[in-house]
Amino acid sequence: MKILLTGSTGQVGYELERSLQGLGTVVALDHGQMDLGDLDRVRRVIAEVKPQLIVNPAAYTAVDKAESEPELAQLINGTAPGVMAEEAKKIGAAMIHYSTDYVFDGSKDGPYLETDPTCPISVYGRSKLAGEQAIAATGIPHLILRTSWVYGMRGRNFLLTVRRLATERNQLRIVSDQFGAPTWCRTIADTTALILAQQRVAPDAAAWWDRFGGVYHLTSQGRTSWHGFTEAILEQTQLSAKCIALPIATDQYPLPAPRPPNSTLSCERLRSTFCELPQWQDALSLCLA
Repeated sequence: MKILLTGSTGQVGYELERSLQGLGTVVALDHGQMDLGDLDRVRRVIAEVKPQLIVNPAAYTAVDKAESEPELAQLINGTAPGVMAEEAKKIGAAMIHYSTDYVFDGSKDGPYLETDPTCPISVYGRSKLAGEQAIAATGIPHLILRTSWVYGMRGRNFLLTVRRLATERNQLRIVSDQFGAPTWCRTIADTTALILAQQRVAPDAAAWWDRFGGVYHLTSQGRTSWHGFTEAILEQTQLSAKCIALPIATDQYPLPAPRPPNSTLSCERLRSTFCELPQWQDALSLCLA
């Protein structure tokens, strides 16, 4: 199987390039080789590579900047995935695409199910939902994996920001009334590989996609606030003695893009279908180790 992987230098893409080894020939392309903002190039690359599977972690992820760049966010997150799916349909390929908790408004009391109504409250969330819908509309075999609060040891993310600021300051003011599940990018990549390994041994690939395709939630297990996540980072990096995290409300830290107060996603569908998922504290320990 030939696998076309986008965004190979991003947090999730970097891990996917490694986790997918052994499941096929991975053609890993970075932003310079396949810019999702250039739709003609997207079509051309897919036609040249002719993959059996497209894995697309590439995205416009600047949540706040998207409020002032809605057209670009929509192009990369909403339109480009649909174009990729259209090209996949022409060559009989399947697609795995990554989405976000931001497709929900965060007003639900409990964890969100895949079947819950979507209601994004930010430009970023609306653009990601548009990408989901565009892929589904083509009717190709696909998996859409929604995740949340992604972090890792590369790029820009909450973990690295906290670790850096904690060496510069003796206290951090962190929002304590938004809740979700911090998810290590390697957890996302390894879980994707476990799912694909099951698809590879299926006697009938088309029947497998018909049965198991669709939307799944993929996050670490458990729930915490940004403040709770920060305290865990400080403790596990032994920075808690020199820096403390002060809890604040969302309205004390205004940002251009509104955030869902509840980003907790139920992963029971994925867990009962494919594999277990780690507790967020355990994944954080492994990442920092």
